[in-house]
This record gives sequence, structure tokens and C-alpha cells, in this order.
Amino acid sequence: MRDLDMTTLRLFAAVCETRSIARAAEQANIVGSAISKRLAQLEDTVGTPLLVRRRRGVEPTPAGESLLEHARTMLASAEDIERDMAAYALGVRGQVRILATASVMAESLADDVAAFLKVPAHHDIQISMEERVSPDVIRGIKEGVASVGICWDAADLTGLQSRSYRTDHLAIVAHPSHPLAVHETLRFEQTLDYEHVSLPVHSAVQVMLQRAAALLGKVVNHRVIVSNFEAALRVVRANLAISVVPAEVAEAYARTYGLRVLPLAEPWASRRFAICFRNEEGLSAAAQMLVSHLVLKGHAA
Repeated sequence: MRDLDMTTLRLFAAVCETRSIARAAEQANIVGSAISKRLAQLEDTVGTPLLVRRRRGVEPTPAGESLLEHARTMLASAEDIERDMAAYALGVRGQVRILATASVMAESLADDVAAFLKVPAHHDIQISMEERVSPDVIRGIKEGVASVGICWDAADLTGLQSRSYRTDHLAIVAHPSHPLAVHETLRFEQTLDYEHVSLPVHSAVQVMLQRAAALLGKVVNHRVIVSNFEAALRVVRANLAISVVPAEVAEAYARTYGLRVLPLAEPWASRRFAICFRNEEGLSAAAQMLVSHLVLKGHAA
């Protein structure tokens, strides 16, 4: 198969996303016939139809859906290359991209990275951080979206190398007037008769909570699902539900919002985070220095 052209892949992705050659052409500021010609050449290159023409537009075939997924990965990698090379052109000596879970982002990562960048020898290093759920952190590292990932070490790290980072402890956060607020600690089973506000159900913590509830013959009753801890704690402050949140995150908000933080008395409530990467020897010098710094911070905590 001949080499795939990035411009053609970019146009193919635009057509799939807009479901229209005309709209994709308008976005790219070229004529629709030029896109049609490129798509025909692309189908000839891969040897199978990629799009089905409908009365009101087009849609990808199963092969087209598969190619679209690969195209998005390739285009994202191309953008990363352009951004990295632009950074070097401006004199930046290193760039590290991190994928991390919400817990890591909300707890210690920003402070640890800030401490790393304050070292004079690291002033010419750029670090970008993106929040993702644990499965997406791992997938992103395996696919080369980022060089370093940080997630709960209970996640499936098969195929990756890892180093220990920091720990935290899950707790129940409740409004002071909530029936559970009278306790000092709680068993998870005690919370299952009450409504919860939760992060997305596919996050590692929520999957674990659902499994723990299932072992007790119950389910977690989600009243509200939110995207971040601050939103969850605002719901708790409104006394609409309780939430399972890392105590390290909850304490700061609890003082401001006047909430109760009740540690969970469960073995799985104490968590350790892992720094993961495909191959430590394959990391850039900047990434290796950052990983060593984070490991030391974790051990010192």
C-alpha cells in the first residue's frame, strides 16, 4: 500500500465528522471536487470503499470507521510533532506531555511539576498536562499520545513500565446535616442507602465502587454525575447527595464549604498512584528528569 497522505487523511476526517463533502470543503476553503478526487484516490490506495453516499450526505463504511480512528491518531501525532519542533525552534530544550487522572491533577501533581520547573536547569523545559480517566491514560501512553502517564496502580498496566508515585485515601464527604455526618469513619456499606454524586461511571474509582457494591448485593445510587471534584463538592454542599472523594482533595474544600470528611474504613480506600511509560530508556532526557523528580516527591510524602 502506498504511503498515506496527511492532507488527504485530514480531509477524510473532516468529511466523516461533518457527514458532508460540501461542508468539509467549505471548512478547508477548497472546492468539493478536489476533496472527492482525493477520497477516490484514498479508496484506491486502501483497496476498499470508505464512504457511502446518502441522499443527505455521506457516512463512513465499517472500513471507513476503522481508518477514521487511525487517522485521528496519526493527525494528533503530527500536531504533537509540529508543536514540539516549534518549541525547539523557540529555544525550548525539552517538552514533556503528561496524562493524569482527576485525583492526581487535583492533589499533588501541579505542585510537584511547579517545584521541578523552579530548578534553574529546568527553565527551558515545557510540560503539558491533560486530565483523563485511568483507562484513557493507559491507552494514551500505549498509543504514544504522551510520554508519561499517572494513574491509580490498580489499573491494568500490562505492557507498560511503572514507578511508584504518591498515595491518597478515599473518604465520604457529607453535608453537616446529613445522617452520616455524625460518624467519624464509615464502612462503604453504610453509604449505599443514600444517594451519591459521582464522577463519570467509567472512571477507575467508580468502576471499583460499583464492584464493591455488587459484592454487597447492592448498587451505588447515582443522583448526580459530574466531571470534576469541585462540582461534586458543590452538590454535597447543596445537601443533594454524598460523594466518595480523596480526603486530600476534600479537606481544602471542606473548610470553605463547611462539609464533613469521613474516611472510608476499607482496605481499598488507601490508594497508590503509578507513573507509567512505554520504556524508560526511550524517554527524552527531560521526561527522565521529570519522572525521577516525581518519584522522589512520592517517596518523600
